[in-house]
Amino acid sequence: MNAAKVDKIVSEVLVGNKRYIARAISMLENESSQAAEIIKGLYPHCGRAHVIGITGPPGAGKSTMVGALVNQFRQSDKKCGIILIDPSSPFTGGAILGDRIRMPEHTTDKGVFIRSMGTRGSLGGLALATRDTVKVLDAAGYDLIIIETVGIGQAETDIVQTADTVVVVSVPGLGDHIQTLKAGVMEIADIFAVNKADTDGASKTVRELKLMIELSNYPAAERPPVIPVSSLKNEGIDKLAGSILELHSQALESGRFEKRRKEQLAIELNEIIRWQLIKRINSKISQHELDVSINELYLHQITPHETAHNILKSLLKGDE
Repeated sequence: MNAAKVDKIVSEVLVGNKRYIARAISMLENESSQAAEIIKGLYPHCGRAHVIGITGPPGAGKSTMVGALVNQFRQSDKKCGIILIDPSSPFTGGAILGDRIRMPEHTTDKGVFIRSMGTRGSLGGLALATRDTVKVLDAAGYDLIIIETVGIGQAETDIVQTADTVVVVSVPGLGDHIQTLKAGVMEIADIFAVNKADTDGASKTVRELKLMIELSNYPAAERPPVIPVSSLKNEGIDKLAGSILELHSQALESGRFEKRRKEQLAIELNEIIRWQLIKRINSKISQHELDVSINELYLHQITPHETAHNILKSLLKGDE
C-alpha cells in the first residue's frame, strides 16, 4: 500500500466513514506494515474521547448493560464507539466475535460503531490492538468509547491502563465473586454497578460492596459509588450513565484525568518497546539457534537469565 492510500484511509477515518474505520482497525489487528503510518496520521486528532471500561464476570450482563448505556448516551446525541473484547482460543486463536448477536439494535445506528476483537493471546484481558483502535475511534469523532473486557480477575486489570473511567459489574448469587474482587480488582473500579438488581440477593450484594469499600484503602472523597441497575428493565441506567459522566468531569477538573492519561502513556510506551524488541529478536535468531538454547536450558547447562542476557548482548552488538 502506497502513501496515497494511507492518506485516503486517514482522511476517510477523520470524516467518520465507517467502512474505512473498520479497514483501519483490521490493519492494526493484522499488524499491517502501514499500521504505524495510519496511527501517525490520526494521532494529532486524538485525545478528545472519554474512554469507559466495563468489566465483570461472565454472565453479569455486561453486553446488555453496554447496550442500555449506549441508548442512554444516544439520547444526548453522543456518538458511541464500542469495542467488545472476546477471549481467543489458546489452540486455534479463534474467537466468537459476536457484536451483531449481542447488540443488534445498535448496528444500524449511524452514531454507533461496534467492533469485536479477539484477545489473540494477550493475558491482560485486552487485545494488543485495543489501544490503537481507541485512537482510530477517537480521531473519527466518537465522544464516548466503551470497552467491554473478557472477564474479571487479577489477569484482567489492564483495563485501567486504557480507560478513563472503569465500571466493575457485579451480580447477585455469584458466591465467591466478592472475594475475587477483594483479591484482585477492587482498586481499579471508579464505579461498581450491581446488575440484575431486581433479583433476590441484590441488596445484600450492594451492602457487601459498600462495606468492602469502607474497609479498603480508598480516600473517603474517592470511594467509588455502588449503583444497583437492571439492564433488561432499564432501571438505574440513567443514574449509572450520569455517574460516569460526572466522575469524568470531576477528573478533568481535579487533574486526575491528566495524571491517569500520562501514566497510561508511559505503560503503552514500555509495552511497544518490549513488543518491538521481541519482534526484532525473533527476526534475528534462527530456529536452529533457538533450539540449541532451549536444549541447553533443558540440560541445565545455562540459566534462562544468562540465555536472555546473551541474546540481548548479541542483538545489541549486531546493531553497532
